[in-house]
Amino acid sequence: MLVENQKLAEFAALVSSGDVRPFEGPLKVGVDLGTANIVMAVTDQDNRPVAGMTTHSTVVRDGIVVDYVGAVRAVRTMKAALEEKLGVALTKAATAIPPGILDGNVRCIANCVEGADLDVIKVMDEPTAAAAVLGIRDGAVVDVGGGTTGISILRDGKVVYTADEATGGTHMTLVLSGYYDIGRDEAEKMKLDASQEQAVFPIVYPVVEKMASIVKRFVDGRQVKDLYVVGGACCFSEFENVFEKILHIPTHKPNDCLFVTPLGIAVNQ
Repeated sequence: MLVENQKLAEFAALVSSGDVRPFEGPLKVGVDLGTANIVMAVTDQDNRPVAGMTTHSTVVRDGIVVDYVGAVRAVRTMKAALEEKLGVALTKAATAIPPGILDGNVRCIANCVEGADLDVIKVMDEPTAAAAVLGIRDGAVVDVGGGTTGISILRDGKVVYTADEATGGTHMTLVLSGYYDIGRDEAEKMKLDASQEQAVFPIVYPVVEKMASIVKRFVDGRQVKDLYVVGGACCFSEFENVFEKILHIPTHKPNDCLFVTPLGIAVNQ
């Protein structure tokens, strides 16, 4: 995954710095309406990262939009900021949903993006988007988001199975909040602080075990030889080791795993 990791690192650097990479021709836009973060990714036609932006999200819960007006406002604000930096109008975008959600929720997510004056040209499931940017043709991609753990199993580059269950980073935050008797916002900050990982990970370990158990049910009997974990909730250094211990399947984690799915949404158009 050397090339893919380099591309992810480039995108993460653009998001962090707010810079724009020189480009020519049409641009591709991906919008990831996540439970914890909304991310907008922009690439050129050769799938090279050009620009990106992220903002904290409270508008989606377990793959369901709970604040439509807030979601539209957030996407519209990000779109305007990126357009100013790029010097061009962004008119089309793709987006993604957790696998297995109801059709009405799919339409609602697309409506949020369209409400920000972007024509939605494609809606895909999140693990499939991640597989696109990682260049995976065989194996299982697990997207561990804020609210859900979703999976796509691929064979010869085609998705043969998808599933999703409501356990994600939000559940880690709730466990931390209860254990340390602190507010949810404080627990979220603690979870995201890499310097506190030694204090955090043993507490959220049972949640990671549950995520791995969910995935084990999904892959049992499906002859999966390699597993790839992505999403903000899997950023802990020992995360993939827990999965390997429970699933007995080699588990790989790219760098900058928060940005795999949003970049994949832009790439997979």
